Amino acid sequence: MTEQKTGPSFVLGLLIAIGLIGLGYFVSNAFLKVKSLERNVAVKGLAQRIVKADTAIFPIRFEASENNLTLLNQKIKSDIEEIKTFLRSYGFSDGEITVSAPQITDKFAQDYGSNNIRFRYLSHTVMTLYSKQVDKVVNLNQDLFRLNEKGVIAKNDKYETKYLFSGLNDLKPQMIEDATKNAREAAAKFAKDSSSKLGKIKNAHQGYFSINARDSSTPYMKVVRVVTNVTYYLDD
Repeated sequence: MTEQKTGPSFVLGLLIAIGLIGLGYFVSNAFLKVKSLERNVAVKGLAQRIVKADTAIFPIRFEASENNLTLLNQKIKSDIEEIKTFLRSYGFSDGEITVSAPQITDKFAQDYGSNNIRFRYLSHTVMTLYSKQVDKVVNLNQDLFRLNEKGVIAKNDKYETKYLFSGLNDLKPQMIEDATKNAREAAAKFAKDSSSKLGKIKNAHQGYFSINARDSSTPYMKVVRVVTNVTYYLDD
């Protein structure tokens, strides 16, 4: 009875073993094929443009000092009108000009050196020019000292001046195309050097667009830059 049961069991076990071996062969082949597709190269593609800013934000700070608040307020109003007249002479409109509330300091209220203070009240006011006329703003910065001739103590800190570029959306499509083309050229060179053929894209990631001043001397000239990361398959 035992020998009769062993025969069929042995045959069944042998068939299962053969099946597993065959399955292993096909799985192994499939794995090798997948591995062959995993040969790839990751590259970066760069695109950049030099553009001019289309908007300028130009703050003008000015001070006034008096011993009488009424006289101080009159001086502030006079300086504001003087600066506005100066800006109008450069072709700027009142709609491009905003004036912040003056900050007034009472030096007598401070604990130090009150006996040596010539003027009791000191005001600080900021007038901001927000304009699309970038070239005129650049020229204005060079001539701001002329306000001193009219008795207005005004200055501009170049690090507070901002030049903006708002046309990025118009550049994006072509720049992305150029960056991707640049990445493909780099990948094709690598494939050639490694005796491979460049295959399809495995994955791609668009980097962030950046807008920075070209240099410190001409902050109104901007460099728009984008980097794309692309991975290509390599074929034999």
